[in-house]
Amino acid sequence: MDIWSDVVCPWCYIGKARFERALAGFAHRDEVSVVFHSYELDPTLPRGESGPLREALAAKFGRSVEEIAVMEDRVADAARGERLAYTADRLSGNTFDLHRLLHLVTDVGWQAEAVSALHAAHFGAGRPVFDAAGRDAAGRDAAGRDAAEVTRVRAGERAARDLGR
Repeated sequence: MDIWSDVVCPWCYIGKARFERALAGFAHRDEVSVVFHSYELDPTLPRGESGPLREALAAKFGRSVEEIAVMEDRVADAARGERLAYTADRLSGNTFDLHRLLHLVTDVGWQAEAVSALHAAHFGAGRPVFDAAGRDAAGRDAAGRDAAEVTRVRAGERAARDLGR
């Protein structure tokens, strides 16, 4: 199963939970392999910068912060309906380096764990994932890799080529 997603997309977070629940009830689930492919929601955002999510969405969609808060409440209700932790108090930023991390952990077979670790950090805890420390912590936790290797891939060109940059 090929899934294109961005790890900061709330509907991808919710959809992953729904997919996993459906897969758990599938008689042939052990025969299904899942591969996440990179899809950047907004590759035009400057790398290395982040800011409050509600303000970023308000600017992007030409809505008020209050309107965005109402929309986020609906998404939060959907997430909680799937028994997912969800906070609207999180940051917005460019996900290119997060996708680089996912390419690294794909090579070692820990991609799903890394996606889950990033989701838990971003949506569940509202921890920063757009900075090197946040990405590297998720990579180490999910993939059992040391900091030097995670840093090497984050700075490397292999993933950049894979993402068409």
